[in-house]
Amino acid sequence: MNVKKTILASLLVCMLPVSAFAKDLQVAVSMALFDDNFLTIVRNSITKEMDKEQVKGQIEDAKGDVAQQLQQVQNFIGQGVDAIIVNPVDTNAVKPIIDQASKAGIPLIFVNREPAGQLPDKMAYVGSDSELAGRLQMEALAKNMNFKGNVAILLGDLANESTRKRTAGVKAVVAKYPGLKVVQEQTAKFTRNDAVDVVSNWLTAGDDIQAIASNNDEMAIGALQALGKNDGHVLVAGVDGTPDALQMIKNGKMVATVFQDGKGQGEGAVQAAVKLARGEKVQKVVDIPFQLITKDNMAKFASQNQK
Repeated sequence: MNVKKTILASLLVCMLPVSAFAKDLQVAVSMALFDDNFLTIVRNSITKEMDKEQVKGQIEDAKGDVAQQLQQVQNFIGQGVDAIIVNPVDTNAVKPIIDQASKAGIPLIFVNREPAGQLPDKMAYVGSDSELAGRLQMEALAKNMNFKGNVAILLGDLANESTRKRTAGVKAVVAKYPGLKVVQEQTAKFTRNDAVDVVSNWLTAGDDIQAIASNNDEMAIGALQALGKNDGHVLVAGVDGTPDALQMIKNGKMVATVFQDGKGQGEGAVQAAVKLARGEKVQKVVDIPFQLITKDNMAKFASQNQK
């Protein structure tokens, strides 16, 4: 009799829908920095997509600190989350994060900033080709300069792959045209205030500059603030396609920016996390394409990178 009851109970269990056993997925996120306009777009997109996918989540601010980010990941692992999304503080210092997640068997997705080296199984990168951004930006500047003149480059955080690759893209275009020359390059750490200081120093030193290629929009806007009323004599271009940058293009202050789809990156990161957590396969690199924005086409991007 007991055997029959056991068999009957087993059959009833088998007839229950899978959702009766499926626990809510938990996805934890460590962002390099909350206090960044573009990363705020990415972060808000992650939050909205987690709501849409009906996954539970938490988002932590690493505040630009590598050690703090590693501690956050360790805490996520200790909590037994189903997947982790990381926007790395330092793309060259991700090995401990990869090792910890790999050892715990927890899917790991990097977003916006591409980590150095090959990613193991159950890991992916969702972002954009930073070298292409530099090329698109510099081609636009070169055209407006009639392919001759001196170029200064505002570098982002030196620990960031996007700084290295965007700068490499700018230099590759400069190398194509004999009339162009890079005369200055200095980091302003992706921030508006630091860019004001750097460009003000260039102006004080009397550097002969016709164009500034900035690794992001925030520094490009800082450059324009430093140039003040003389901004029309120096052409400026950025990267990201933030609302502030689009306004600068509309006002004729900035030549161009390169649209980086923060919304698409955030959505893609969550979608990859959910798939990996469910045992599905995803591409190692999920590319979210860059697109050049100028005054001619800016209208179609006006509503894209809203916070």
